[in-house]
Amino acid sequence: MNTDQAFDLLKDAGVTESSSIQTVRRWLREGKIKYEGGNKNRKTGYIMDGTDQAFEMLKDAGVTESNSVQTVSRWLREGKIKYSGNGKRTNEYIIDGSGSASKLAINDSIDQNKDEIIHRLKLKIQAQEKHIEGIEELHETAKRILIQQRDMFKKDVAILKNEKSELQNEAKDLLKENIELRNELIKLKENIRNNYNIDSTTQSNDYSEKLGLSKTASNKEVLAEYKGLLKISHPDHNGNAKVFHYIKTDYDNFRKSTKGT
Repeated sequence: MNTDQAFDLLKDAGVTESSSIQTVRRWLREGKIKYEGGNKNRKTGYIMDGTDQAFEMLKDAGVTESNSVQTVSRWLREGKIKYSGNGKRTNEYIIDGSGSASKLAINDSIDQNKDEIIHRLKLKIQAQEKHIEGIEELHETAKRILIQQRDMFKKDVAILKNEKSELQNEAKDLLKENIELRNELIKLKENIRNNYNIDSTTQSNDYSEKLGLSKTASNKEVLAEYKGLLKISHPDHNGNAKVFHYIKTDYDNFRKSTKGT
């Protein structure tokens, strides 16, 4: 191998230009390569006699083992290396033998790389499966929570509907009661107007008759009825002031008449 071939192979193996120059110079000093450049004296297309020589050369140049395996395999395919050795070591890079050990080493390295790739793929698949399991579990949890929230929402809606129905019924009852009370109040006011006609010239002294009570009504019942009428007819309660005055006068007269009894 000459200096040009050595430099080209180191560059092809990924060694930097400066490192390649230093290595070629060292090999030249050590007598491991020839100085001639070019391919004029080559008898075959091979640059190196065997894979062992290539491995040793790359190792000495500082190339890693994995890169060396890939580079030597490529050089074999490209015809830069004669796979079988010539049986005689012409320099310290050539090892005696057929080179089967190098072939096994290459195959073992390739098998190791395949096993490592398969192992990494398995680990990646396992990690992805765990990730998928986590997502599925999260999905199921979210699904359960949504179902629970939906059921609670339905219960709340049912409760609100019942409360609405109860409120509507109460409102109807209150409205009915209000109408009855209003009608009763209207009748009571009409009764007051009839019993206390302010345009009449004569007024009856029968208090029970004025109040629409039985003639046998007690004084206590008459007083209670007067108090109720005074409350209804009071001007502060939107009552008639004149009617209130007449009722108050009768009320006072009745109380005076009952003091002696």
